[in-house]
Amino acid sequence: MDPQAPAGGNSRRQIYVTLTGLPLSIHLEWPFRKATSGADFFVLHGDVRLANVEKLHAPVAINLSATVREVLPSLEPEHAEGPVINTLRKEVDRRQLEFLKSGKLVPVHFSSRHWHFGHNKWVFGKASDRDLEQLVARKVYWQWEATAGPAWVGDPTEALYVESSTAHLLEIARELEKQGLVRLAGAFATASPALLAQAEKIAGDAGLALEELEKKHAFERG
Repeated sequence: MDPQAPAGGNSRRQIYVTLTGLPLSIHLEWPFRKATSGADFFVLHGDVRLANVEKLHAPVAINLSATVREVLPSLEPEHAEGPVINTLRKEVDRRQLEFLKSGKLVPVHFSSRHWHFGHNKWVFGKASDRDLEQLVARKVYWQWEATAGPAWVGDPTEALYVESSTAHLLEIARELEKQGLVRLAGAFATASPALLAQAEKIAGDAGLALEELEKKHAFERG
């Protein structure tokens, strides 16, 4: 585990923001358990909540494929948490998860879709530096709104999601610090008054992303 990682588990303490701007609070009920149906697969239950809208959430059952089970060193959070979080975040970015006040458990396939066999690594999609600046700024803002605490900018899960490195994310954060938007302390950042002054725009971007997601699901229901 990263020596600068927050104690007590990662997903329970950090806000994760989608590239479309939705802030997520992800709770995972470790460990993976063998399916009670007798089928030869493992499942992990969790809950994906919107950090900006009270009571809207998506209960999920993450179904581990046999292929991914083979490439993971173990099913412990140390090796599986980052890919699981990013699989869920990608499903939100792709508008595959619907957030409701009371929802039924939705199956999410934790499969080799995001595993690049040629390069032997997870691939969730590359982001430009402009996108990274926006992502980091939103993460810092929503972390402050949710906990009044710092955001872990050097989180390996973040780097994995945007096909970057923790060092580059910290470079991005330093650029935001030069712009007066964040205050850095090691691998952690807090929102400055200048970033908090952008609350209306950041919240508006999240609201628009949620509106587009809801439109998609309303259309599918007919």
